[in-house]
Amino acid sequence: MELTLADLEIGDVAVIDSFDVEKLPMKLIEMGCLPGNSVGLLQVAPSKDPLYINISGSFLAIRRETALEIIVRK
Repeated sequence: MELTLADLEIGDVAVIDSFDVEKLPMKLIEMGCLPGNSVGLLQVAPSKDPLYINISGSFLAIRRETALEIIVRK
């Protein structure tokens, strides 16, 4: 089973492994969401959407739907 960004627990840090470029907003890729970069889950909204993450020093809020498309490894 593949681990996605949405599967991480608050405080977890992982490395982005892969994603389908067609399914991610270009802005997210431009801000450092690239294979090999580290990503940490900082907070999750009470409704489980959005997720607040740190990608290589950039702090972002992304939709759970998008996080499910980003494959990571711990």
